[in-house]
Amino acid sequence: MKTMSFAIPCYNSAEYMDKCIESILKCGDDIEIIIVNDGSTKDNTGEKADEWAAKYPDIIKAVQKENGGHGSAVNSGLDAATGLYYKVVDSDDWLDEEAMKSIMDYAREQLTREKPTDLIIGNYVYEKVHEGTRAVMGYKNVFPTDREFGWADVKHFSPSQYLLMHSVFYRTELLRGTGLKLPEHCFYVDNIFVYVPLPFVDTMRYIPVDAYRYFIGREDQSVNESVMMGRIDQQLRITRFMIDAVQLPGDVPQPKLRGYMSNYLSMMMVICSIFLRMINTPEAEQKRKEIWDYLKEKNPGAYKKVSKNILTLGVNIPTEFGRRIGIGGYHIAQKIFKFN
Repeated sequence: MKTMSFAIPCYNSAEYMDKCIESILKCGDDIEIIIVNDGSTKDNTGEKADEWAAKYPDIIKAVQKENGGHGSAVNSGLDAATGLYYKVVDSDDWLDEEAMKSIMDYAREQLTREKPTDLIIGNYVYEKVHEGTRAVMGYKNVFPTDREFGWADVKHFSPSQYLLMHSVFYRTELLRGTGLKLPEHCFYVDNIFVYVPLPFVDTMRYIPVDAYRYFIGREDQSVNESVMMGRIDQQLRITRFMIDAVQLPGDVPQPKLRGYMSNYLSMMMVICSIFLRMINTPEAEQKRKEIWDYLKEKNPGAYKKVSKNILTLGVNIPTEFGRRIGIGGYHIAQKIFKFN
């Protein structure tokens, strides 16, 4: 068995995918890299994937598929994975060689255990290349750093701290056991990936190293503010998926995990509400009402918590003044927490 499977969803990624692949190859010979060409049409991504697979046949697989979006590529990578752990690395991001040594060493230890750790967690770094700045997102205040632990050992997450796709290394069979299939032709599926499987996770290990380097700066990037407004319907689709997938509190017996998931869903509702208020049309206002009505109807236990969360209280104040207050608060938080 391979120690870890790294899936790289690629769509017209020829310009930057080499750096990503080269960084992962430094993790060792006991890994596999699954390059998923998601129907690229504008460049030679597919050819490059095949070339990499031919050069490293014992390590790299090339999956050629019709375009289905990021979620579809993640699904295809999971279907092809043979490693004990599964990690998604976007094609414009990369891994730090020194930091990954600690994570890989721990993952190798799990190969001999009867019950390997379900979830390995590392830090990630926002690399704002065009600004020449970076922001490290870590969890030393949240997780123990010297042992395997469970949800009862988790401390309080700050408002800027969430488990993102960049920070998680799931045990492959745990992911498969959830039956999770990410939606196709939709952005922001990474929120589902780090939310829906969590009730299945019993054991975790946090290794406080800056492993994942997340590139920020391309104009077409999904976290770009104008892009997010243009894709608001996809954000709403993902939020509805999350509302349907996990009933709170019933599906989450662990109190600390339940609180965390409530806060995460609150964050998703804030994002939907804020960007709909930025769009500022009668149609957008109707969509804002509908997503809150959907939460109340489909997941009433979550609605009770989310509607009273400090994150959501400021985003739904009526009137134009309330709209400006909500948007202003979002931009202040954006600067303080450096989330995009």
